[in-house]
Parts: sequence; structure tokens; C-alpha cells
Amino acid sequence: MPAQTTEILDLETLASRIPNGARIALPPDYSGCAMAAVRALMRRPVRDLHIIAVPAGGMQVDMLIGAGSVARVEAAAVTMGENGLAPRFTAALKSGEIEMWDATCPAIQAGLQAAEKGIPFMPLRGIIGSDLLRVRPDWKVIDNPLAEDGRRDPIVILPAITPDVTLFHALKADRYGNVWIGVRRELMLMAHASRQALVTVEQIEDVNFLEDPVLAAGTIPGLYITAIAEAKNGAWPIELSGAYPADRTAQADYVKAARTADGFAQWAAEVVHDRVPA
Repeated sequence: MPAQTTEILDLETLASRIPNGARIALPPDYSGCAMAAVRALMRRPVRDLHIIAVPAGGMQVDMLIGAGSVARVEAAAVTMGENGLAPRFTAALKSGEIEMWDATCPAIQAGLQAAEKGIPFMPLRGIIGSDLLRVRPDWKVIDNPLAEDGRRDPIVILPAITPDVTLFHALKADRYGNVWIGVRRELMLMAHASRQALVTVEQIEDVNFLEDPVLAAGTIPGLYITAIAEAKNGAWPIELSGAYPADRTAQADYVKAARTADGFAQWAAEVVHDRVPA
């Protein structure tokens, strides 16, 4: 049997492993949001987070901003999708409460891929000519050293993105700490690139996913997972594929309440501290 390398914790203890000031990678609303853990972070409360949205942020990012937990956001976008603008993100950006590091989806993926491979940067095309190079001085333009016939071929190089912590929710883990993510490959990339990966799951099963040829291809080995915690309905009100649909009413109620700071505070007092779905 493989050695156990992943800790199994309760939800609050897992959330306590994320320190103030952490550089934390969070997935988009379609890919395993650890909403129960985010609420635990808000209850603590955590402070001065640098959020890396992979590649776009949604409700969990907006909630953490509303709670005063965020210093900066690195993202291609922060949006509530069909519910429109992310209200606390928009307000914080306008007021200067948070710092915004604008990016693109391929740029964030490339930075994480560099960290995954243990290299300092990753080249990427498609950015030259945009205003992003003006607002991202850490992105550099170099001449392609492999260009043929000495022709000039400028290309952007992006620094590796190495999050302190990756946080996401998945359908299941096994008792060895292997986490099944199915087709959500961005979660695999996040876990590989980060110093730690903290994961909440609907259930922990007494099996080994890596011994199952059907499950193994969609499984992150426990080698890359620092700790897991069971959290039933842990993605609510976001959808978790294969388990439950999004709670569209709860999402719309959030956007309506979070349009003002007072409305957000009232929503948080009820939902974050009291009402959690069974």
C-alpha cells in the first residue's frame, strides 16, 4: 500500500492553513469552487490575500473582497456571469481598495505552466500590441533567440506563477489523498504549480483511485495534495459536476445584496455565519 502523505483535516483546520498575505490560486465558477472553505476563511477572517484567478474569478473572489480579505487580484476577469458585474470587486476596484494585476487566460495558464515545469518564465504570443504590456512591467519583450535568418521576432516572456496555496473543491478523494477531478485539468495544473494544495471534497472513499484505470487519468496523486477535508455541499451555491446544479436563486440573491457594503454585510451575517445548506 502507498504511504499516506496527505493530511485529512476538518474544514476549519484546513482553512486555518492559509495564512494572511498568502498568494492563493482559485478556480473559476465552473471548476470546483471550495465555497465552504471560503466561508471559513471569511469567518476567521483572513487578510491581505493575493488571489490568482485561474484564469477568471467569480463569486468566491467577490465574497473574499467584500469581507476585506483581499489586497490584490491577478485575473483575466472577475464576473458573476449571467448575473452581471461582480459587485464587491467592482466597488473595491473603483475605490482603490484592491490592486488589480490584469492578465489574459493564456497568460495565467502559461505562468502556472512555467512553475509546474520548474522554469523561470514562459514565452507567449498574442500580447504584443495590447495595453497589457504597459500595466504589467513584469512581462518582458525579448527577441526570439531561435529566429531563422537573423530576422527580428519579438515575443513576450511571462514570469512563473507559483502560488503559496491552491484551494478547490472536488467530488471525491480516496484515503491515500488522491483527488479525483475528472476533466478539470486546470486543477491539476494549479496543484502542480503551487507550494501547497488544500482540497475539500464531498466524500473520502476507502479505495485507491490510482489502481482504477477508469479513475486514474482524472486523479491528482496525493503527492501533490497537502491536505483534504470533507465538506458536504462544499461548492454551494456553485455547481459541482456530477453532484448538484448551481443554486441560481442564491447566486442572484447574493448579487442583489452585495451591491452595497451594508447589503453584503447583512448577507454575510446570515449565509457565512449561520445558514449553510444541509
